[in-house]
Amino acid sequence: MRAARLFALLDRLRLNSRPASARELADHTGVSERTIYRDIASLQAMGAPIRGEGGIGYQLERGYFLPPLHFSKDELDAIAIGMKLVAARGDDALAEAARQVAGKVEALLPDADKGAVRDLRILAVSSSIGSLPFLAPLREAIHLRRKVTIDYLDLNGNRSQRRLRPLGLTAFDTVWLLTAWCEMKDSFRNFRVDRIEQVEIQRQRFAPEVGKEFRDYLATL
Repeated sequence: MRAARLFALLDRLRLNSRPASARELADHTGVSERTIYRDIASLQAMGAPIRGEGGIGYQLERGYFLPPLHFSKDELDAIAIGMKLVAARGDDALAEAARQVAGKVEALLPDADKGAVRDLRILAVSSSIGSLPFLAPLREAIHLRRKVTIDYLDLNGNRSQRRLRPLGLTAFDTVWLLTAWCEMKDSFRNFRVDRIEQVEIQRQRFAPEVGKEFRDYLATL
């Protein structure tokens, strides 16, 4: 637990372009300021070059543990555009993850390329998908291979409850689509995530089964 917190603390310091106060770090990691002081001291004892100034905050020196990576301009553009699209079209957790990835990549870049990801002068504009409160739990269920029960409202206004094996998600321009094996219909079915009214993740996991996997569905297209 503490090791994970120390890594999270390092990530926050790496991403910050300005000093962060103990209060800010405490709020981010969910611990007390006293714990932050102890964690900072532990990191410094392990060799982390963290500067601390009274009344200003803490800041990590550039290049800590991270050798420079060399990307072509096209590769940097691809990373930046991908992160911007994810931030625009995902749920809050994905958007925050995209920002974290952008910061981590920039921390690995040589000084000449600093800013190439977060300050890209190419806009990635996406149609607004709106709030997707169930995208995060569906992603979790897919990763953990847990069955889910959903309440669904189709485009004709018909409501139904389905017990599903969630298999994959597809992001279209204006909607996310959940592909699942529907136990009621005993076949593949697709559900618009924005039409799902409730999701309950079950304790029961489902094992890989030939003919009922996401790749099997893709093979039918």
